[in-house]
Amino acid sequence: MPIALVNGVRLGYDEYGTGKPVLMVTGTGAPGRIWRTHQVPALTRAGYRVITLDNRGIPPSDPCPEDFTLHDMAADIAGLIEHLGEGACPVVGYSLGAIAVQELLLARPELVTRAVLMATSGRTDALTAAMTAADLELGDGDGKLPPRFAAYVQALQNLSPRTLNDDEGLRDWLAVFEMSAVDRAAPRGQLGIQLIPDRLRAYRRISTPCLVIGFQDDLVIRPHLSREVAQSIPGSTYTEMPGCGHYGYLERPAAVNAAITGFLAGRTP
Repeated sequence: MPIALVNGVRLGYDEYGTGKPVLMVTGTGAPGRIWRTHQVPALTRAGYRVITLDNRGIPPSDPCPEDFTLHDMAADIAGLIEHLGEGACPVVGYSLGAIAVQELLLARPELVTRAVLMATSGRTDALTAAMTAADLELGDGDGKLPPRFAAYVQALQNLSPRTLNDDEGLRDWLAVFEMSAVDRAAPRGQLGIQLIPDRLRAYRRISTPCLVIGFQDDLVIRPHLSREVAQSIPGSTYTEMPGCGHYGYLERPAAVNAAITGFLAGRTP
């Protein structure tokens, strides 16, 4: 895996395919390899060179146990784009990654040609504040849950009723969640920056073409929060994927990938 030294932090990233680069930024606690199953194949088939980033705090990037900010994450994305040396490129962000991309669009708009913002928000509402406080409290303890319990909670939080009611499919999801359970204390540095002030007014200054994707059954970032972002960014497009939760890009990858590749090609979903 290549490593880039950016803003004094070692950032791990991977590259796939050839062609024009597309940078993908994932959410809280997730490694860049989360994109490999569905999004990387779709984008490479469409002729793009895909770069997936491990945000600071996620191995092999530096752990950064000290506090860092959303602006630090945006600066990391900017630094990686500059490190790649190919100029401005499209950027796809998901959840916390999308929020960081929104700050990048304000701070360094010359680096991004188009942006896809999935399951994003421009403010912290009461439910997000409560979930983050609970995650911080858990992380400040030993951060460990029994794997079966952690898998069950992850399923309830992130999957749609459509998936939860599919017994055979759900067993597969639960097995994956149980096998891939992580120490909840590990992404501690990322948890606090989920508590963002209301940035919707600031987003009116964004001029980069943006596609905002909400997921109909998302309980982590409810789709009305993503819709607010689209309404705040001039000229942006909003589309909502039915029948999927916070992991919509994994639950309905064909529809999500079609929206991403279409938008990058200049088509409106």
